[in-house]
Amino acid sequence: MSDSLFPVRQTRRDFMKLGMLAVGGLALDSVVSADEAKPVTIGTGAHTFTLDAAWGKLPKGMSYGLGCAIVVDSKDNVYVTSRSQSPCVAVFSPDGKLAETWSEDFAAKVGYTTKDVVGTAHGLYWSPEGKEEFLYFTENAPGKRVYKTDLKGKILYEIGAVKKEGSTSQAFKFDNPTDVAVSANGDIYIVDGYGSQLVHRFDKNFKLIKTMGGPGKEHGKFNTCHGIWVSTIGKVPEIWIADRANGRIEIFDLELTYKRTIEGFKAPCCFYQHGGMIYVPELSSRVSIVDASDKASHLGDGSGVKEKGPQHFIAPHALTLDSKGNLYVVEWVGDGRVRKFVPKPA
Repeated sequence: MSDSLFPVRQTRRDFMKLGMLAVGGLALDSVVSADEAKPVTIGTGAHTFTLDAAWGKLPKGMSYGLGCAIVVDSKDNVYVTSRSQSPCVAVFSPDGKLAETWSEDFAAKVGYTTKDVVGTAHGLYWSPEGKEEFLYFTENAPGKRVYKTDLKGKILYEIGAVKKEGSTSQAFKFDNPTDVAVSANGDIYIVDGYGSQLVHRFDKNFKLIKTMGGPGKEHGKFNTCHGIWVSTIGKVPEIWIADRANGRIEIFDLELTYKRTIEGFKAPCCFYQHGGMIYVPELSSRVSIVDASDKASHLGDGSGVKEKGPQHFIAPHALTLDSKGNLYVVEWVGDGRVRKFVPKPA
């Protein structure tokens, strides 16, 4: 198990409590093999979804690894990253067909072998900026970079442990960055969630504006600040930070001044906004849906890792929704458990 995943040492009991046994890459094939057995529904009321068990399949010879991230672009193409050499990234068209797989070509673009990509893969953020769209990748040790690419994976800018500084590359000290968010004015927020517990705010040209945070339990401090998002579900934009091991969401204004905390989460990982709600994947077997008044509804029981059927989550690590409200979730289990859920409100 990689120590970089948990900056604070955890006992086996801690892992059971947080539902993180899957993080070690345990073989959970026996748990997920029932996914195609029969139609499966999760949630209740307005937040009811039916599993599309046929979606996300890979051709023979390819497989997902530990599920890292999933995003959707403006045309409802879905991009899936996992710790796999083949594919490193899978791209599905809106009709559910596998449109592209990125492996050796993608690895070469980011200066790696496919084995290196497996060792560093983590976060992915889709960002519409003006009339263009971009992807931001965050990687773990040993790379410790954040890089901005086009929708084909070509690096346009990189920051962190770069090989050489230049007009499109900047040296910066990250320990282990985990997520990125971009505001409407182009400011870029990066959380160093597997390392320093710092939050960095840059302008659109990656000029540092502010750094705050650090390890701790008091407000404005973090224990695995794993995910970040610019929320616009309220009257004013806010920065939401998933403070994973502290089991909470810390909320700030755009200047990174503390505003409030939402408690009661079970290892929250990151965020996605859709339909006036913020969706939160939680490693402890749950997805939460938070409204503008900070009230949460839940998908899954949040009871931690154990043998479960397809109507449950095991270890959600990232999620996204398309324009039709379809929910896509990847989990931190050995085969990624990449799944699509179609909204079926009761």
